[in-house]
Amino acid sequence: MARVPSTRDLHREGYRFESYIAHTKKQNKMYYVYIIYNEKYDKYYIGQTSDLVRRNIEHNSGMSEYTSKYDGGWNMIYSEEFQARSDAMKREKFLKKQKSKEFYRKLAD
Repeated sequence: MARVPSTRDLHREGYRFESYIAHTKKQNKMYYVYIIYNEKYDKYYIGQTSDLVRRNIEHNSGMSEYTSKYDGGWNMIYSEEFQARSDAMKREKFLKKQKSKEFYRKLAD
């Protein structure tokens, strides 16, 4: 089991205890690529976030520029988890390049 550094150790290494805690929490943060679908308008939206629940609420309450054009009804149909935001962004870019409703349907099944 790894030894948790003391406040004195952290200070010696240039960290404040609070910043060390924040830094270790960031290391455990996960990032997600997701696809949401609006059945009424037959529209898909692909995005990435670190908080799927919050982001889904934002899409359905008109807080997202693209999805606010459509009156709610967005359902999460697919998501993938990544440890690095850069990996999530690469996957998001790949999915957006597909531009195929059939591809998104198959992925969600």
